[in-house]
Amino acid sequence: MIFTSYVKLARLHRPIGIWLLMFPAWWGLALASPTWPPLFLLILFACGAIIMRSAGCVYNDMVDKEFDIKVKRTAIRPLPAGDISLKKALLFLFLLLGGGATILFSLPLPVILVGFFALILILLYPWMKRITYWPQLFLGFTFNTGLLMGWLSLNPTLTILPFLFYGGAIFWTLGYDTIYAFQDREDDLFAGVKSSALAISSSPKLFLSLVYGTTLLLWGIGGREAHLNWIYWFFLSLIALHMGWQIISLREENQNNCLKRFESNASIGIILFLSIVFSHLID
Repeated sequence: MIFTSYVKLARLHRPIGIWLLMFPAWWGLALASPTWPPLFLLILFACGAIIMRSAGCVYNDMVDKEFDIKVKRTAIRPLPAGDISLKKALLFLFLLLGGGATILFSLPLPVILVGFFALILILLYPWMKRITYWPQLFLGFTFNTGLLMGWLSLNPTLTILPFLFYGGAIFWTLGYDTIYAFQDREDDLFAGVKSSALAISSSPKLFLSLVYGTTLLLWGIGGREAHLNWIYWFFLSLIALHMGWQIISLREENQNNCLKRFESNASIGIILFLSIVFSHLID
């Protein structure tokens, strides 16, 4: 019972957040590598994604405990439900952060510095929903710093290239997390929680079209900057079609519909990764 509660606290039973955190780091590795990225680094960043996503969930639930009680979907989480105490959650958080630090300090100094910047963003993120209707945009900056870290694992300095993909990833996150936030619009209004889903409720599909369009534009410019070949553009067209399907088929009043379209973004992560790798391998 207690083990299950810790699994739920870390959201390990819902791995979509791990994929969405991991793939940007893998993109950074793929962009920086002329061939297949080093397997050791792929595994290292995968482990880091598992640990830091879990740590982020624990910290987020600690900060949002009183809000979560008022939201039907989150009221059953271990902390608001009383299955785990705040003291035990804090201890679990420190253990996770220790594991994350062990991985981080095995990487080059530039990666470590970006890692500390990412930690600051993680600490700030849960408070954004209290002060702005755009916490999903802040999440985009937070969730995709792994892309810069992946790049710096194989390159000593940052160039315009990883920032183009980082910018595209920020808008991608803004889009998919807005879709996710549609699930809680009514409860968020009751609880006083702000979100982009509330800010754009009058024209959600137009908003998502602009956001995903900006994502594709930045990734397109990034592809040209990286001199990626036709394989990349073929896969990017598939991503465009997938994003279009998300928008057209979205029913923002249907929670299950929103969840499925949010979770489908894991396929975008793997498609973009493979498009970069194959473009390098088959050149």
